[in-house]
Amino acid sequence: MSDDYPPAAPTKTWRDKISHLLTGEPQDVDDLVELLREAKARSLLDTDALAMIEGVLQVSQMRVRDIMIPRVQMVVLPKEATLESILPLVAESGHSRYPVIDGDKSKVIGVLLAKDLLVQILENKTLKVHNIMRSVSIVPESKRLNVLLKESRTNGNHMAVVVDEYGQAAGLVTIEDVLEQIVGDIEDEHDDPDDENYVFQRSESEYMLKALMPMDDFDEYFGTQLATDEYDTIGGFIVSQLEHMPHKGENLTVNNLRFEVIKADNRRVHLIKLKKIK
Repeated sequence: MSDDYPPAAPTKTWRDKISHLLTGEPQDVDDLVELLREAKARSLLDTDALAMIEGVLQVSQMRVRDIMIPRVQMVVLPKEATLESILPLVAESGHSRYPVIDGDKSKVIGVLLAKDLLVQILENKTLKVHNIMRSVSIVPESKRLNVLLKESRTNGNHMAVVVDEYGQAAGLVTIEDVLEQIVGDIEDEHDDPDDENYVFQRSESEYMLKALMPMDDFDEYFGTQLATDEYDTIGGFIVSQLEHMPHKGENLTVNNLRFEVIKADNRRVHLIKLKKIK
């Protein structure tokens, strides 16, 4: 009977494990990134390819709350509004999807697609938003971005409402937001380069900052005096203070401000979390 089964795989001895450790093979994500950067230095990878690979690795470690658009900045539609009355807002904002609320922004009950609006308004302008809205995808703040991306590919939802521990809407996230963590900012015809939004307030004391935020704008927004001639952006300030290109998770405390790098690659910092310390 024993001839019917393949021989069992040999168990690795402690010598085998030590040998594996000394071969230089990556033991964790940081080791893998270092190997990839060495491959780039030897021209086995180009800069863009390395940046995207690093983006993929970072997405697997980031959570929805790290990139969501906060509730206060959501463009929403009241469920009782008529289709005709919301046209100016839809035309001005240029989004393709809008959360539908019942009373206030903490209660999102559906999503309105701009394409549905265009079809229905030609037939009946008096219809109300709730008459044509679709169901909305709900995700917790703690969901990992790679899981969200996989689920979105399955269910076809391009936007999800992010809820806090109490079940109230804390913000929203789109598939474009996730993809931008991998390939960088995706510009579309509605993006206004002169209307850059660098700050996303998550709570009374916590903010998400785009690293390209000019230092003068940062000082004006937060009432600080950190700008000098040595750097132009908040990302440059972080690099200058740390004296090296930081990686995800590195932090820096200046006065009552604690900065944490949320997304960075071998070229620059992309996203920073700022917390005011009392």
